[in-house]
Amino acid sequence: MNKLRSDSSAAPASARISLQGVSKRFAGPSGQGAGHLVLDQVSLSLAAGEFVCLLGPSGCGKSTVLNLLSGFERADQGRVQLDGRPITGPGAERGMVFQQPTLFPWLSVADNVAFGPRMAGWPRDRLQAETRRLLAQVGLADFGAHFPWQLSGGMRQRAALARAWILQPEILLMDEPFGALDAQTRLAMQELLTRIWQQERTTVLFVTHDVDEALFLADRVLIMSTRPGRIEEDLAVPFERPRTFEDLVAEPDYGRLKRRILKALRHGEAGAAPRDADTEAQPLPRAA
Repeated sequence: MNKLRSDSSAAPASARISLQGVSKRFAGPSGQGAGHLVLDQVSLSLAAGEFVCLLGPSGCGKSTVLNLLSGFERADQGRVQLDGRPITGPGAERGMVFQQPTLFPWLSVADNVAFGPRMAGWPRDRLQAETRRLLAQVGLADFGAHFPWQLSGGMRQRAALARAWILQPEILLMDEPFGALDAQTRLAMQELLTRIWQQERTTVLFVTHDVDEALFLADRVLIMSTRPGRIEEDLAVPFERPRTFEDLVAEPDYGRLKRRILKALRHGEAGAAPRDADTEAQPLPRAA
């Protein structure tokens, strides 16, 4: 298993989205002085249709990475690119799902899902058909007329997923969308997300604190250090799809890979994640 440092100078030619040598600093409370370095020489890339989880401790800059890729923030140093072109602002090809559903409380579930396409001027017939399709896909076919306050937390996140996917983004940026859900609902949402992703093959960058969630969802797991954030490990997840959590935990490699990730997270600093004899002697295969 190869350890990748965050100072690579160029993204692979096939990358859909990439950060290359990116650093980002935020001003201190007074607005003066050097401020706080949040990201330090971060490089990463995602190929088309890839599902990658970004894993790291609180405050390491995971959400900042998403904000840079979404176009909400600008890097102080380095390149942030989509298909080799600089990202200078938000775009319809990139969807965002936040930690909270952020639905409009005065709109029905169906109108929340349809809001983006309606603003984009979609024809009425297409808008209604796609709204019905997405609501059915996320298991909310019977709840289109309900308001967000009438739904459970998991149902609100289903609606948020439908709203993000209805515009058919090529890239989906997800900032711990299941973090506030109970364990059973979170697993149901993870299974729903993977089912939709396997149909749509959207490129996904998913931020999480949860190692099990990352191993269940991802093709690759990128591990960040403590602040200032750097990419300390880039690990393939070798398990075949479709996955069930019950089958996943029975995989011999699952425990070894989880142990490696936990050690990397705990040690955090550049170059500090140790190699175990068992993981070195039996390297995990690259994902197909």
